[in-house]
Amino acid sequence: MKRRHFVAGGVALGTALVVPAVRAQSKAAVLPQLAPNPAEFKKAMADFVGRAKPLETGLKLEVPVLADNPSAVPVHVSVTLPLSDQLYCKEIIVLAEQNPSPLACRFQFTPFTGSAEAAARLRLSQTQAVHALARMSDGRVLVARQNVTVAASGCGM
Repeated sequence: MKRRHFVAGGVALGTALVVPAVRAQSKAAVLPQLAPNPAEFKKAMADFVGRAKPLETGLKLEVPVLADNPSAVPVHVSVTLPLSDQLYCKEIIVLAEQNPSPLACRFQFTPFTGSAEAAARLRLSQTQAVHALARMSDGRVLVARQNVTVAASGCGM
């Protein structure tokens, strides 16, 4: 009798462990693949720029041309204009054009910051353009763009 209870308990335990794993696999198979979202990219760009005319000077974007580790691509953004208490950078955003969620990061500054620069590591889904935008206190918007070739997909890892 004891052996039967032991075997029956083992079967019940095995079933309890296998069934949730099978269900999780079937749910994962149903989820859609993450795809680029150009509409969200355009909206994020338009929301940040507003009515200002983007200027392609005064903002430096440093990103490697070849990203051998797409899960951690280093990005460095800095405003190269002379800054003061009257003219300072209010905000910098970084957009990854072909990522499912294009807004990669956002940094906010005050006149007391002294310099406007930021560094981060991004996860890129595929070869794409990385955009940096900076909003200045006088209403100007500075933009910079760099194409990045991704060696392997980072978002699908």
